[in-house]
Amino acid sequence: MELRHLRYFRAVGEELHFGRAAQRLHIAQPPLSQQIRQLEDELGVTLFTRSTRRVELTPAGEDYLRRAVAILDSVDAAGRQAQRIAEGRHGHLSIGCVGSATYSLLPALVRAIGDELPDIEVSVRGEMLAPDQISALKSRDIDIALLRPPPDTEELHVETIRRDRLIVALPTGHRLASRSAIDLAQLRDENFIAHAGGGKSVMSGVLATTCARAGFVPHVRHEVEETSTLITLVAAGLGVAVVPEPTAALGIADVVYRPLSGQHERIDLAVALIESRRTALTDNVLAILHAISRT
Repeated sequence: MELRHLRYFRAVGEELHFGRAAQRLHIAQPPLSQQIRQLEDELGVTLFTRSTRRVELTPAGEDYLRRAVAILDSVDAAGRQAQRIAEGRHGHLSIGCVGSATYSLLPALVRAIGDELPDIEVSVRGEMLAPDQISALKSRDIDIALLRPPPDTEELHVETIRRDRLIVALPTGHRLASRSAIDLAQLRDENFIAHAGGGKSVMSGVLATTCARAGFVPHVRHEVEETSTLITLVAAGLGVAVVPEPTAALGIADVVYRPLSGQHERIDLAVALIESRRTALTDNVLAILHAISRT
């Protein structure tokens, strides 16, 4: 027995007419009749009663038709589902995200995926440092990483999404809070709140490099891994911080953000995934990312 036998049987069972069923199937009537006979012989039951005027299902035929329809509908649904998965329109996607993008790009991305790919189930892990995201990519805990570009890794496919300028986060009562822009050299004697060093955070290296260009080594009072914690400590008056501009979207009270004067320091935000695991789904999401980053 093959699926075509069930499809032929279904057509005859629904039409109750061999001629109309043959037209529906785009085959000649004699081969159709022969296939139905073969099916009945294999089953060892009579599925139809035939006369010169009409064709009717036997009780066995009626029950078999119900089951055949369910089988064929299930097979068709499985085919459609496979196509949707192959086209990247159905499935699950796990996204890791660096802190500053968690509060800016990530909400827009999840919303856009919901609009354009409504059958994709999305899970999110925010406030992840770049090394943690790379490890999560390799262990398959996440599928896509939004991060500050890591050192070159052959396994990774990396695309720059946007370039964020660097700004200074200050407590509202800070002596420089009323300035429209701040020369970084003015902060040489300040305590800094910084992202974790020791290779854990790309921003740690950015802070050191940016301050070196301004002629000093920053005095780091506290190191943290989460951007929200970093800004909370700034709000508490424990220090100042150099952060990517989207961090301001976090909206923590008692913090002001000011641009750096005389400098145009920027840091890339990139999307990364394991090159060998690129799929239609991840490519669809890459396209969405680039689209919303241009808006």
